[in-house]
Amino acid sequence: MDPSEPLQPRIEFSTFAACDLRVGRILSASLLEGARRPAYVLDIDFGPLGRLKSTAQLVEDHNPEDLVDRKVVAVVNLPPKQVGHHQSRCLVLGALHAQHVGLLSVPDATPLGTRIH
Repeated sequence: MDPSEPLQPRIEFSTFAACDLRVGRILSASLLEGARRPAYVLDIDFGPLGRLKSTAQLVEDHNPEDLVDRKVVAVVNLPPKQVGHHQSRCLVLGALHAQHVGLLSVPDATPLGTRIH
């Protein structure tokens, strides 16, 4: 995506507010076997919300060992999405620039499960 790309159509605030954005910590990152585009399966701890898995196309920009213990922001109330043999239960947020992904992060002291507003 190009930063000069036109804005998406306006949405109602209630549509945005329906997204449940939470802080989680990546517990593990492993290659998604058989993926058409290289991706990881992430196991993410959201504290009181429990653990959720996500698939993420981060292979080009992030090594698995650099992802483990990293705090991230994810949408946790999307319907499950089947990706290969895995069911993705949340969507990790990142800034897409050209073909690269910079993960959104929060200060380390932010408790797991904290809601982002």
